Amino acid sequence: MSNLALEKRPHLIPSLVAALMLLGALGSWPYGYYQLLRWVTCGAAVFVAFMAYNWQNKWATWLFVFIAVLFNPIVPIHLTRELWQPIDVICAIVFVIVAVILQKPAEEKRE
Repeated sequence: MSNLALEKRPHLIPSLVAALMLLGALGSWPYGYYQLLRWVTCGAAVFVAFMAYNWQNKWATWLFVFIAVLFNPIVPIHLTRELWQPIDVICAIVFVIVAVILQKPAEEKRE
């Protein structure tokens, strides 16, 4: 992966890690995996929201603030496995989409 790609999309690696872990949650894991998943997903969502805010991208900012709140590990939201599974898949897809489409805006050249 080139440095240019990471300069334009610094959220790429955290987004893809969160997406993979969210899809991995469809398997059967010890409870510790799901605790780690909350920390990773919340952290990645906060990072993406911060980048989107800095780039004045309101829809992504609010979407990832919502995801961060949903997966926050401090005050967890307890749902059944049947409810979490589609949420995990949807959030994984959202992370992948934002990894592809959200990027740093081009800087204006001043003369």
